[in-house]
Amino acid sequence: MSARFEELAWSQTPRGEISLRRRLEPTLKVDVYEVKLGDEFLMSSLFTVAEIELARLGLAEATGDELDVVVGGLGLGCTARAALEDSRVRSMVVVDAMAEVIDWHERELLPGAAELVRDPRTRLLLDDFFALAASEEGFDPDAPERTFDAVLLDIDHTPHHLLHPDHAPFYSADGLRRLKGHLRDGGVFALWSDDPPDAEFSQLLAQVFGHVQAHVVTFANFLTGGESSNTVYVAR
Repeated sequence: MSARFEELAWSQTPRGEISLRRRLEPTLKVDVYEVKLGDEFLMSSLFTVAEIELARLGLAEATGDELDVVVGGLGLGCTARAALEDSRVRSMVVVDAMAEVIDWHERELLPGAAELVRDPRTRLLLDDFFALAASEEGFDPDAPERTFDAVLLDIDHTPHHLLHPDHAPFYSADGLRRLKGHLRDGGVFALWSDDPPDAEFSQLLAQVFGHVQAHVVTFANFLTGGESSNTVYVAR
């Protein structure tokens, strides 16, 4: 059995201290990997159902046999690994603004990191997803104005609870239109949110995209003894 607690990596960043920790969850007797930024918990391997469903629900709406995908936010790698399970995915650019997070995966400190970084379809890109989304060049520095079949985004907690105020312009009609410009015809944008479906945000998506759905993803929460839920918005 592993030690009760271990700090696997720690760094000082412009946004505060970021750390990767592994601890033994005594109730379930499993190793849990957690990321903290300052005093805030960003993610945990305890609850990853919705992050996986972000990839599955998003790619289910994508058409074609050869898909080029962007994942915004690497995190623990759950969304990116789930995307690679779709055999139609021929390339995937994973954008993260924190070198430390990319380093954890390249050093294979996380479960499943090896299968992600060693897959020839994967490219880890150190950059600001929101700046790339707003740019004319887009998400591939080697191929400016390249378009994609799907963009899967999991960075902010919700469209209103942001990790940084700089992200706010993205969650506007103009910001979403700029993102849409990086999608091919019939392309898909999918977004994870920690909140229940937000009618106002769905209406905003509908101003830009022709088809919008808000999926409620439920999962067992052993901490409460009941169910919890997240939302996955899918726009095409």
